[in-house]
Amino acid sequence: MSVQMPALDRAVLGRREQIVAALRRIVPGEGVIAGEREMRPFESDGLTAYKQLPMVVVLPETTAQVSQILAYCHAEGIRVVPRGAGTSLSGGALPLADGVLLGMAKFNRIKDIDFDNRVAVVEPGVTNLAVSNAVAHAGFYYAPDPSSQIACTIGGNVAENSGGVHCLKYGMTTNNVLGCEMVLITGEIIRLGGKHLDAGGYDLLGIVTGSEGLLGVVTEVTVRLLKKPETARAVLVGFPSSEDAGECVGKIIGDGIIPGGMEMMDKPAIHAVEEFVHAGYPLDVEALLIVELDGPQAEVDHLIERVEKIARGCRASVVRVSKTEEERLLFWAGRKAAFPAVGRISPDYYCMDGTIPRAKLPLVLKRTRELSEKYGLRVANVFHAGDGNLHPLILYDANKPGELERTEQFGADILRLCVEVGGVLTGEHGVGVEKRDLMPVMFSEIDLDQQQRLKCAFDDKGLLNPGKVFPKLHRCAELGRIHISGGKLPFPDIPRF
Repeated sequence: MSVQMPALDRAVLGRREQIVAALRRIVPGEGVIAGEREMRPFESDGLTAYKQLPMVVVLPETTAQVSQILAYCHAEGIRVVPRGAGTSLSGGALPLADGVLLGMAKFNRIKDIDFDNRVAVVEPGVTNLAVSNAVAHAGFYYAPDPSSQIACTIGGNVAENSGGVHCLKYGMTTNNVLGCEMVLITGEIIRLGGKHLDAGGYDLLGIVTGSEGLLGVVTEVTVRLLKKPETARAVLVGFPSSEDAGECVGKIIGDGIIPGGMEMMDKPAIHAVEEFVHAGYPLDVEALLIVELDGPQAEVDHLIERVEKIARGCRASVVRVSKTEEERLLFWAGRKAAFPAVGRISPDYYCMDGTIPRAKLPLVLKRTRELSEKYGLRVANVFHAGDGNLHPLILYDANKPGELERTEQFGADILRLCVEVGGVLTGEHGVGVEKRDLMPVMFSEIDLDQQQRLKCAFDDKGLLNPGKVFPKLHRCAELGRIHISGGKLPFPDIPRF
């Protein structure tokens, strides 16, 4: 399967050997990969339906090297695709045949742990889980916890504004990042935020978080550290229907309870997970909720009683409270293994990512089942119920002619439904190429042009990750771009190095 990308710059391809030689002068040794076979691991990200070999892969180790690479590409008009661990599920790291793939995997050091200020300074190639592991001995952790946290990196989390099962109470990446160092396409190095809680002026850090590699390349991130709660217990709740589970989610939040996490799975996902993890999930229910309460012991005990009462009022057939820390972790182990578990029951699956108002959960689940029947494709629902972030997994076989195309149409209809009921196209996976052509469903042409004007303020030639997010690209001059004297960003208070 192919996806439409910007037209090839054949002049750049004609200079490939010269470009590879120039990059090797900047990153000597094994830092430049140019052989076809050696570049195969980089041909796609987690959205494996789309593949493309890059022109060349470069793996810098220092901010100075990143600066030199981007300055060279800017001067020579060469496109650049930044890449972290490649776990993105929206095609955000899909390479370009005429572009440099800039891999940040070697930026894998934790540079500073500052417990007094409750922050850690890390390089973007550090895995999400590694941050929590590094501070666990002191009773701290890093709150965002995507299901892929053992592999996904902080840099990619920043690019996509990742969440996780505990984002309902503790926020997404944007709520847990205090600062970053970033290299612009011109090679200029800037610093946004720092160890302090809030920065004055424009919220540029908020713009960068979730910008999908379109504005610059992050080379350092300062993240918040939180104290582990005194107590955490999980409640496993089974329901005779997905609608009942959706109703329970709304009533828990409506009762003023904000769980540490609240996740939901439907029957196909429950069975796949139980066969894979053996977490003790009930198999005779249509939907399962995992509700975690954390905080002081007395508060947790009180909230569990309230959650149990609400669940039984929503016709729950199973209510089980974790008795030990091991049992709580087992409940979550099943949920976090849902994606690989579903991979065992289908040759391929397509993971969607849309967000809806919580009150619309029963309606959207019902409509999704109807779409499943329409397209003749099974779907397993796994999602962050507390904040309405859906992850329907559409099961298909790419070897069957036309089945991937039907899957894409099914997925597009789910995303249109999310917008129709008052939601948005993405919760944490980003737009990339997957949702790019659906952006007009949510945004007007004026909205999209204004977003591109902002990109132009950072990337005047449109060289950073082109073909992603925007369904139609304009040259900056065509947009009546933001006027920047001397080609510099119009933000004079940003520290530059």
